[in-house]
Amino acid sequence: MAPEYSSIFGGLPPELYEQLEREEQFIKIRLDRRKFGKEVTIIEGLAGSNSELKKIASKLKSRLATGGTVKDGRIELQGDHRHRVRQILVDEFGFPPENIMIID
Repeated sequence: MAPEYSSIFGGLPPELYEQLEREEQFIKIRLDRRKFGKEVTIIEGLAGSNSELKKIASKLKSRLATGGTVKDGRIELQGDHRHRVRQILVDEFGFPPENIMIID
């Protein structure tokens, strides 16, 4: 018999549980330079499975019209998109802005 839903989340509705989980994450967005001067935006600190990160990366790539990948638990996007990524994470994914740090 499967465990009861309320025991998994401590009696919290799933929406509230997801919001609490997002508020506990501390996300770092930084710029990295690769070969030939190519810029890559790196997003670290997002919790979740590899498939969840791929969904977030897919949405970011679509909204920013750029390429990217998920590697070692972080999202890498081609180009400098630090400030736009922060805005998308706040507006569309509901992450609190005070938990997102842009490293210059």
